[in-house]
Amino acid sequence: MWVEEWRPVVGMLVFDLISAVMTALVKKALEQGLDRLVLVTLRQLVATVFLAPIAYFKERSTRPKLTLEILAYLFFSAVFGAALSQYTFFYGLQYTTATFAITFINLSPVLTFLIAVMLRMEPLKVKSTAGAAKIAGTLMSLAGLLLLSLYKGVPLTHQEAAALSPATHHADGSGDRSWMLGTMALLANCLCFSFWLLLQTRLTKKYPAIYSSTALMFFISTLQGGALTVAVERRASRWMLTSKLEIVTVLYAGIVGSGAGYLIMTWCVEKKGPVFTAAFIPIIQIMVATIDFFFLHEQIYLGSVLGSALMVLGLYLVLWGKKRDETSPVSCATNKQVDEEAENKQ
Repeated sequence: MWVEEWRPVVGMLVFDLISAVMTALVKKALEQGLDRLVLVTLRQLVATVFLAPIAYFKERSTRPKLTLEILAYLFFSAVFGAALSQYTFFYGLQYTTATFAITFINLSPVLTFLIAVMLRMEPLKVKSTAGAAKIAGTLMSLAGLLLLSLYKGVPLTHQEAAALSPATHHADGSGDRSWMLGTMALLANCLCFSFWLLLQTRLTKKYPAIYSSTALMFFISTLQGGALTVAVERRASRWMLTSKLEIVTVLYAGIVGSGAGYLIMTWCVEKKGPVFTAAFIPIIQIMVATIDFFFLHEQIYLGSVLGSALMVLGLYLVLWGKKRDETSPVSCATNKQVDEEAENKQ
């Protein structure tokens, strides 16, 4: 029996490791000149080829009929969940560090909660303990975001190398603008991902074939990314993967990152729920920081550590508030009423 209890925990730790390794691979590939749009397009293509057969055989007898409404949901899911989300993340990753970039994942559940409250998709009782925890956690996460964005701080690692390297001085002097642009791109990534999660909430109710909808989303995002890449970059040479690292990155990101990673996360959500899954998000940051320090040899800054700590604490406060709401009979009835109202509006 204990094996069954620990399987979701092991599954989420494997997912965290997959995400951490993918972040490090993508960072190195971008530094070597791999085009961001080409990476997004090829990753979606590989993920489509990997997931399509699984979706076909697993859901061929239960797959609902595709309608124009479902196709519209899939189109915008591809825009927010794949094309824009991944491009903004890769852009931010290229101009910051892997540890800094992965930190912003902690903000996604908080932003999703804020947007859901504003769209009246989730109730918020200010006077309850759970509501107070959600508000405090949101404010704490936003404070961490401001600290990350506006305060870089002193480097906590490789300080002697940083002091002796002229390139580092140049980066510190003229790279502040790039760092800020990278930060804004990562914030845009979180917003895109939050909108995608809210879209998925509706899509899974209208089209419950999860594997098929994901494969279709990857296929549509492949077309979107390919069209944009061809429009922006007309040189055929940009599509050529010229090194083993670039080939491994594309295959790993598509098959392991998007394909296997998504299947593991979906299984964990089904077994333990979204709150359990979201609680493992900060572990990715620890794994990436370890890879960053020992393999990528990048600086870890004081601002990143302090901002990350605030964001992680804020995340767990929001998750605790949501968990308490879910176990409350009154809140369950309220959530059902909110869902019914949203359905009636549509």
